[in-house]
Amino acid sequence: MRTAFLTIAALTGFAANSLLCRAALAETTIDPIAFTLVRLASGAALLAPLAFLTRTFAATPTLPGGGGKTSAGSWSGAIALFAYAILFSLAYVRLTTGTGALLLFGSVQATMLGVAIARGERPRAGEWAGLGVALAGIAALVAPGVTAPDPLAALAMIAAGAAWSAYTLLGRRETRPLAATAGNFARAAPLALALAVWAAFATTTLRLTPSGVALAAASGLFASGVGYTLWYAALPSLTATRAALFQLSVPVIAAAGGVAFLREPPTLRLLVCSTAVLGGIAVAIASRRQT
Repeated sequence: MRTAFLTIAALTGFAANSLLCRAALAETTIDPIAFTLVRLASGAALLAPLAFLTRTFAATPTLPGGGGKTSAGSWSGAIALFAYAILFSLAYVRLTTGTGALLLFGSVQATMLGVAIARGERPRAGEWAGLGVALAGIAALVAPGVTAPDPLAALAMIAAGAAWSAYTLLGRRETRPLAATAGNFARAAPLALALAVWAAFATTTLRLTPSGVALAAASGLFASGVGYTLWYAALPSLTATRAALFQLSVPVIAAAGGVAFLREPPTLRLLVCSTAVLGGIAVAIASRRQT
């Protein structure tokens, strides 16, 4: 029950993050690089004090080029987090929501299942069948928004999916989720700052608006900071295959959130496709449990 609660809460955070990113990048004039900086810095600002207060944060994180002890988390986790965040933001300004979702979740599934198989996990026939049904449901759900993608943006989104998979797989080894997430955000934020400084002086394309900053901060504080901590807490109890499968529910949760909070119209297609996605995940889980 603990793992189920953590997983559902984390996936809900992922869906909220999708809605916040979509609103910020599509409806405001905040730049993707600035959005990523505010997102990661906000997450670091929230998580570091929380980790310290709960006595799980071993020491103040080392900034690039600094000395002394390092916090929990790792540079590999921070680089994966930063790569996912910046590639996702840069790609989505040149992709439709549907195309971006297909590329992202297709990349996540391919990467995580490939690593799982390479490490000795063998998905059962029922798991493959459930995965197929869930993927078909997602494809049908986002089909109206799918267009031929810009090649560079498509490549960036695929790379974002691979980076998120790496971040997820690294989290399966963490025993202190809050400390690990805080350390990763604290290391990733200076990377985003360095990129923002370069963009401000070299490209003059950095843009900020109050509404964009507010959305990016909400994404960093709650959907990313809290959501990623809950995800790291759930991961040690999940196989890589199951972690990959569960993430297929994020577009469904995001679509439901769009209906509930953004006044998007509910449709029969949404109901049918959501049922297919969740049903496919249920079939896969039941197959593993029965075996």
